[in-house]
Amino acid sequence: MSQKYPGGIISKTAPVTVGPVDGEGGSAPGIWTLTQALELQKQDLWPKPTLLWELYSWGLNSAGQLGQNNTIALSSPVQVGALITWSRVAGGRTHTLAVKTDGTMWSWGSNTSGQLGLNDTVNRSSPVQVGALTTWSKVAGSNHTVAVKTDGTMWSWGSNNYGQLGQNDTASRSSPVQIGALTTWYQIATGYNFCVAIKTDGTLWSWGQNAYGNLGLNTNVSRSSPVQVGALTTWYKIAVEQSSTLAIKTDGTMWAWGKNNTGQLGLGDGTYRSSPVQIGALTTWSKVAGGHISGFAIKTDGTMWSWGQGNDGVLGLGDTTNRFSPVQIGALTTWYQVAAGSSNALAVKTDGTMWSWGNNGAGMLGQNNGIDRSSPVQIGALTGWLRLPATLGTNSVFALKTP
Repeated sequence: MSQKYPGGIISKTAPVTVGPVDGEGGSAPGIWTLTQALELQKQDLWPKPTLLWELYSWGLNSAGQLGQNNTIALSSPVQVGALITWSRVAGGRTHTLAVKTDGTMWSWGSNTSGQLGLNDTVNRSSPVQVGALTTWSKVAGSNHTVAVKTDGTMWSWGSNNYGQLGQNDTASRSSPVQIGALTTWYQIATGYNFCVAIKTDGTLWSWGQNAYGNLGLNTNVSRSSPVQVGALTTWYKIAVEQSSTLAIKTDGTMWAWGKNNTGQLGLGDGTYRSSPVQIGALTTWSKVAGGHISGFAIKTDGTMWSWGQGNDGVLGLGDTTNRFSPVQIGALTTWYQVAAGSSNALAVKTDGTMWSWGNNGAGMLGQNNGIDRSSPVQIGALTGWLRLPATLGTNSVFALKTP
């Protein structure tokens, strides 16, 4: 059904976006209503112009995971090389992965299980290109690595003792291997020994270790290939903690399942769940991030919330108390993005400033010292910090900044 307007027709059914619509370089051909365009923008699904990004790292560097061509820890952000063509970055437990604007993928750090994808088990302390392909789009890591190409195929490599590579076996791989033959994978997240992914149709899938019900399959049985979580087609954001999963649906509701010993599911108790359970009744959740055993989220109003284990002040609430339900961090309404590590967290505001809090034993708060903080503290005075990784490394931190 459509309605006429001077000069053409606006369809009530939105046109189709083309390319990496959750990042730079995509396009939105056709005639859109303002409502349709604004709805996609709100969900971070509207194409953006290609931007230039510098890559910075700091914190623990025992395996060269900071990419600085050494193993020296850093207590403040230092640029990785001089390139301004980085597009995405993801921290594994002790290795790092990044994609450039030209679609090439790069890795560095620990490689004991082949998680760098370089067909060997040799550590690297500076970025090395993974193969020669120019079609990589998204990447996530833990002790293994999972990536999605621009054609929607999904690939994995690294440790596989629980079937977390999704290859229907438990054999480790040291170079990328395609998971199945599907071309509809859209978003990925990796826990310590498991993975969660969303397809373009909004369905949710999981595989790997499942000791705590973290796969959301209403069982504790591990899986070595992707299995659909329920039958819903409304999933659009996912994040993982060590052994639990957080997700947001297209209706703005937030859901959790898996291990819950310190309240990291945000459900008001310490009971484990093996299938998705809604956190409260709100429909205003926009972005979500998982730490070691804590969770963080940002609402559509720009407020930031946290829950779970509060050791080292990681929840940013000015204390070290565990929380079993989401609690607002301060009163600001200008938070844009949040990421979490094993005992620290990082966030950026809409003005491009970057803030950190939690454990600072390896300098991962970027404050040029080793002092823990229990509430957000600004890192330097620079702006332009508008892209964080989905997960930080174990006491290692990465961020992208516009030049």
